[in-house]
Amino acid sequence: MSKQDILAELANAVVEMDEEGAQAAAKAAVAAGIDAYEAITQGLVKGMNIVGDKYEDQEYFIPEVLLCSDAMIAGLEILRPHLPKDYNQDAEKIVIGVVQGDTHDIGKNLVKIMLEAAGFEVYDLGRNVPLQAFVDKAQEVGATIVAMATLMTTTMEGMRVVVEELEKRGMRDKVTVMIGGGPISQAFADEIKADLYASDANVAVRQLKARKTAVA
Repeated sequence: MSKQDILAELANAVVEMDEEGAQAAAKAAVAAGIDAYEAITQGLVKGMNIVGDKYEDQEYFIPEVLLCSDAMIAGLEILRPHLPKDYNQDAEKIVIGVVQGDTHDIGKNLVKIMLEAAGFEVYDLGRNVPLQAFVDKAQEVGATIVAMATLMTTTMEGMRVVVEELEKRGMRDKVTVMIGGGPISQAFADEIKADLYASDANVAVRQLKARKTAVA
């Protein structure tokens, strides 16, 4: 099987939600001596990008996207040990989580998966995250992005607290703040001085990629 065939199989397995197929294609890539980073970016990630487009076009919905991501992760687990140590050393670091008081995390998980596929280094704090923890973690790892989500109107104000805490610690000009979730709007993002508002996972990744290009 040619290199292009193996890369295509990796992408197709992700799109088709086929975990076993992704594992088989990843093993074939290793056996054929294909560079692991190339297998990930030109195979698995390419597939996830197609999934993102299908999600945006409403061909796929969250359950399908999560199954696709399972297939991608299955392939990644086989390829990751074959990556060079420094393959991702220049990756931008993102701290992500669902703000304190909210335990809904499907949307956040989707954003995390798609950000990792796009080459960001993601620190996932999970759900019901204490507000200080976003800033503490960003400070600890040198993150340049803090992404917060909530599906509840009662926890929205926590996002403002995080922005204010970044200002207090003198980090605000070094950190891009992105917010999203059901009750969140561009108007609210403007009000609390967040940098970006994302209506869904695909928009989140596109905005951060565009910002990365602009910064570079």
